[in-house]
Amino acid sequence: MAFDKTDQLAINTIRTLSIDAIEKANSGHPGLPMGAAPMAYTLWSKHLNFNPNSMDWFNRDRFVLSAGHGSMLIYSLLHLSGGLELEEIKNFRQYESKTPGHPEFKHTEGVEITTGPLGQGFAMSIGMAMAEKHLAAKYNTEKYKVVDHYTYALVSDGDLMEGISHETASFAGHLKLDNLIVLYDSNDISLDGDLDKSFSEDIKKRFEAYGWDYQLVKDGNDLDEIDQAINNAKKADKPAMIEVKTVIGYGAPNKSGKSDAHGAPLGSEERQAAFEYYGLDPEKTFHVEDEVYKRFNETLNKRGNEAEEAWVKLVQEYGKSEPEKHAEFIAAINEEVPADYDADLPKYEAGTKKATRGTSGDMIQALSKSVPSLFGGAADLAGSNKTSVSGQEDFSKDNYAGKNIWFGVREFAMAAALNGMSAHGGIKPYGGTFFVFSDYLKPAIRLSALMKLPVTYVLTHDSIAVGEDGPTHEPVEQLAGLRAIPNLNTIRPADGNETRAAWKVAVEATETPTALVLTRQDVEVTDVDYETVDEGVKRGGYIIFDKGDDAIIFASGSEVSLAVNAAKKLEEQGVNIKVASIPNMQAFLNQDQDYIDSVLNKDIANRTAVEMAASLGWHKFTGIDGKLLTIDTFGASAPGDIVVEKYGFTVEQVMRTVLEK
Repeated sequence: MAFDKTDQLAINTIRTLSIDAIEKANSGHPGLPMGAAPMAYTLWSKHLNFNPNSMDWFNRDRFVLSAGHGSMLIYSLLHLSGGLELEEIKNFRQYESKTPGHPEFKHTEGVEITTGPLGQGFAMSIGMAMAEKHLAAKYNTEKYKVVDHYTYALVSDGDLMEGISHETASFAGHLKLDNLIVLYDSNDISLDGDLDKSFSEDIKKRFEAYGWDYQLVKDGNDLDEIDQAINNAKKADKPAMIEVKTVIGYGAPNKSGKSDAHGAPLGSEERQAAFEYYGLDPEKTFHVEDEVYKRFNETLNKRGNEAEEAWVKLVQEYGKSEPEKHAEFIAAINEEVPADYDADLPKYEAGTKKATRGTSGDMIQALSKSVPSLFGGAADLAGSNKTSVSGQEDFSKDNYAGKNIWFGVREFAMAAALNGMSAHGGIKPYGGTFFVFSDYLKPAIRLSALMKLPVTYVLTHDSIAVGEDGPTHEPVEQLAGLRAIPNLNTIRPADGNETRAAWKVAVEATETPTALVLTRQDVEVTDVDYETVDEGVKRGGYIIFDKGDDAIIFASGSEVSLAVNAAKKLEEQGVNIKVASIPNMQAFLNQDQDYIDSVLNKDIANRTAVEMAASLGWHKFTGIDGKLLTIDTFGASAPGDIVVEKYGFTVEQVMRTVLEK
């Protein structure tokens, strides 16, 4: 069906709703919705398989507005398709509205991912495409294509300037993700002014070099040209980049094509002029003609309803033909974990010595058998992170069913892709790198926590015990940084059994990501029953050694066994103390007060914290006058045991610290 006057009216209505919402809020970014409305409308009206009446339908196409500052574009589209009340449009950027300044996953139905920090939406879109490819390869049969959809992303100049966009585009091209189609709002303007002040690369050459299909739409208002470009992209055997030349703030005579239209309301005079340019009545605010609602209903809504109905029937037939695959598929998309998934997880005898990165690797091997949705890899450090699943094939352009992902040295893109996989659904994703490189991941980890996505980060080489690689590779401040992120389980297990318990927390999480902080060096398993360890790690902290109330030591990770050994020596001298393992500081501090008090033992005056990391946060446990054996400087290069000794992490030094007056 050719485009007509109603389509143009619908496009202009997207523009005017966006303008009015931003004017009412006196805050927002009108330029992108005004310029990009034609490409977004063409996609939604002609191509997007999305059902506004059933927004969590699993086989829908995903639409990612990576340029999240243009949020009124997606809010207008969601309203016109029946998925968002007009009152919410009027409450744009107001407290507790469904239309926050940047799109938020799980806050606004129809928003597939939280975007705004530029580049991350683009990167998360490849995670969605990877998830679709992996699930399709696992579950589809020749007759039953139960997973078969596209991921579309709308990106801006800013997205493509961010460093993560290079990691992302390189990886997507390498994997030949032909289910990923990106629309680039190319308007030659950034926030500060003309784009040529800072950005002049050849997008065609760049993306073709990455292995992408590239097309140029010269006129962003030419609906037929946009439509044809999307059709062509669907036929490509690689990810597709469609550069669409647009005019920011299109229709506003004094701000069109200028940075003034980027991030501020138009103002009443410019609003009126824009409405008149579109041929609409400026006296009518938040106005939508019935024929526009009708057009959305007869295109997007009708197509989405029909597609979902056909899919539901297909899945029912699939269940009769492939009952085992069907049951596993349904469990995956419902994010269900088998009831006995932990039955064969390894347990470790007291006195056993093994690095927690190694025991984490043991868990990954076992979990890959009992949790079919587990899927992940590492940023070129699988051998060190112990993240590869032995006996399983690699995920690649030739084998999307493979379980081991080679992310390459692309830490930030890896973390963002994990978010995309988790948001897509059907996947329990994990990714590994060195703990010190969590700095490269942190913006994506923060979004994991904000979006309540149960992603697992495997972060090894957790302290100055790294040794010879020196201070560049020895994390000191990273623990405090991750512990400060709301809704993040930062777990630094003391030994193999705490690692087992930590992985159980990660696997069972439904709304909380987990950062597993793991040792390179061997650590000794403490003599504590498994049930106590499981419960203690789940609650974030517990008493692991108890001989009396003369003193108490708090520790995490490898320093727990150090503290316990010091406590045993002190006992020989008649000093009877407690040791508390605090693997997850944030979770512990969120327990009920009675439990917190039972571990803190505030009546004990002699209080020490021991951790090979920054002291920040430990005063909550020791009190302001408590003793700290921590590190508030950088590490050093030498064999790990020498560095540890020089920095005072020895049984003797722990004893001296406890005995200090």
